[in-house]
Amino acid sequence: MAFKSVLSVTGADHSDQDVKTAAGLCAEVGAYLSVLIMSPPRLVMSPPPLGDGIPEWPRNRAHAIAALEKRYRQIERFSQDTASLEKTSREIQKQLRAMRLCYDVDTHYCDQASVGDAVRQRALCNDLTIVGPALLNDINLGSLVINGSLFDTGRPVLVVPEGAEATLSPRRVLVGWDSRVEASRSVREALDLLAGAEEVRVALVDPEATCTGNGAEPGADIAAYLTRHGARVLVDRLASAGKPVATVLAQHAIDTSANMIVMGAYGSRRLRERLFGGVRRWIVLKPPLPLFLAR
Repeated sequence: MAFKSVLSVTGADHSDQDVKTAAGLCAEVGAYLSVLIMSPPRLVMSPPPLGDGIPEWPRNRAHAIAALEKRYRQIERFSQDTASLEKTSREIQKQLRAMRLCYDVDTHYCDQASVGDAVRQRALCNDLTIVGPALLNDINLGSLVINGSLFDTGRPVLVVPEGAEATLSPRRVLVGWDSRVEASRSVREALDLLAGAEEVRVALVDPEATCTGNGAEPGADIAAYLTRHGARVLVDRLASAGKPVATVLAQHAIDTSANMIVMGAYGSRRLRERLFGGVRRWIVLKPPLPLFLAR
């Protein structure tokens, strides 16, 4: 599909590099950019004990003073976070005005429980969410953003690690294929990228010819589908030799000079944290390539 509206999520305490990356991608394809700036996620405060519905009276003067001081610190932290959000918003808007993009910038003060919903609400109305290196390295905010944008929307996510050449017009793309619905969805969401590439290599690791899964000739069906959409496709059937699939795909991306990897994001709701950890390990240990994910 064509990407006409892109979401960039960043933290108030991040550098502006992630937004610059997203803005560059939008300028490349003429897309609208929505920026969401989030405060560092805070733990949800425990509510006071309900009991009979009457708040507990401070047991003594010291207890009352301690409670007031704690509340004051919370208010002070809220004021600091709000000021930081506003400052970051002004700086990003100034930067985007200079680039002459169509854009909007929004802020959200959040606790951990509300990050996913805030991101989901915006990702639902955008074609693609960009996860840049600052967000990827934020172990508190990054996983919550990926969860909200990928698991709860059906929309794709483009992970751009540090040092990667970010583009929405890649020349050579590696597709990790295993005949599962997640892989099929990633291909469908990336159709415009794949049709415009000079070369698309569909890679299957240890494929088995079956009547239902991969078919009699593994990779032939998805290659035919992509060819009908104008892609120039080669099918590579790879042996793992006991290595993890991710390692095999990463090495093949290096060997074929790929500019991007397209693959399905696997994992149930209970495995969301493992997915984010897997993405981070992929980026750290594997070649710095943009990773296009869909589920």
